[in-house]
Amino acid sequence: MNGKAAQDNRSGAWVAAALSRTRIVLINTTHPGNIGAAARAMKVMGLTQLHLVTPKTFPSAEATALASGADDLLQRAVVHETLESALDGCSMVLGTSARLRSLPMPQMDVRAAAERALAEPGGMDVAVLFGRESYGLTNDEMQRCHQLVHIETNPEYGSLNLAQAVQVVAYELRMAALAGVPAAAAALDRVAVDAGQMELFYEHLERTLLDLEFLNPAQPRRLLMRLRRLFNRARPDQNEINILRGILAAAQRAAGTALSSRNKWGQSKNTADE
Repeated sequence: MNGKAAQDNRSGAWVAAALSRTRIVLINTTHPGNIGAAARAMKVMGLTQLHLVTPKTFPSAEATALASGADDLLQRAVVHETLESALDGCSMVLGTSARLRSLPMPQMDVRAAAERALAEPGGMDVAVLFGRESYGLTNDEMQRCHQLVHIETNPEYGSLNLAQAVQVVAYELRMAALAGVPAAAAALDRVAVDAGQMELFYEHLERTLLDLEFLNPAQPRRLLMRLRRLFNRARPDQNEINILRGILAAAQRAAGTALSSRNKWGQSKNTADE
């Protein structure tokens, strides 16, 4: 093998390895043909991880037909009952959406998102979420995302079907890989936190804010959305999450002590009044 062939081989191996860390996650897909067409779009660009969350029909002969030679991706596709399961082991989550939100979230165009995905440090995967054909991702699903990804289209007609959107994202990921986007340098003590750990943190945060009576239990959503946006932007690592969880636990203990003291004081006062 000559030097150029060896270099090309190394380059091809690097591109394949870089793309192998990206999961394409299709949520609640209605038409099985879209799953097959998405698999074809992925294989053409060298993506290999297809994850399906509660598809309406799968496996399906229609999906196989439209995969047009990408049957292996369909055979290896992982079907999940929950989005949490599909995101297990992912340190970064990108969500595709063209819908505006009352609470703005960080957004980037698809080219910048592809470069950011390939620059993600550590050994975990990056997930790219695609919602339902009719209305895309729900608000709750978007709250799981670190960034929303926008595909720039004709402002007078921006209708892309699911497989077309997957094709655009897959193309940009391949172009970023071929350009040799380097992995971001990570601090020696930085260990990435996956999506499941972040959800446990958000649950702990909500419980603590309720214990502290800081969060209105009747209307918790908007504050929690803002806090999610804050921590998704900050991207805390494992050490930082451990510190934050420790602070929350200490705050809960302090809140419990204060509540106990108030109860004792109230009982003593009642006894004295009697």
